Amino acid sequence: MRTRFDRIRHAVCFEIIGLVLLVGVLSQFGYDSGHVGAIGIAFSFLATGWNYLYNHWFDCFMARRYNTLNKTTVQRIVHSIGFEAGLLIVTIPILSWFLKVSLWEAFVLDIGMVVFYLIYAYIYNLAYDKIFPVPEVAH
Repeated sequence: MRTRFDRIRHAVCFEIIGLVLLVGVLSQFGYDSGHVGAIGIAFSFLATGWNYLYNHWFDCFMARRYNTLNKTTVQRIVHSIGFEAGLLIVTIPILSWFLKVSLWEAFVLDIGMVVFYLIYAYIYNLAYDKIFPVPEVAH
């Protein structure tokens, strides 16, 4: 099981790298980098807390169900989709309010960010596990 320090390092690095990438990408599509940065920072705090809780829960699930923390490709995909689905529930109303757009427009924009973060989360978690291998579960 990962240590508390490792979980915090994982979550903080994920959010910092993701925010830099997201602001860079969206500013290329004409979005004001200040607005994107502000909402990105707010969502980063939200996502960091969710990241910590979700990954802890998912590791406990993996340990109980499969007796390992090493994920298969399918498990990594399920892990990423579950993480993003949890965020969607909260972020759509916030985007709608902050950008003064309909819930539908906020949903479409959020889906774009979800696609970005799904790909990013998969690559980030794969790289993180290679750089900081998961300790084996004691039997």
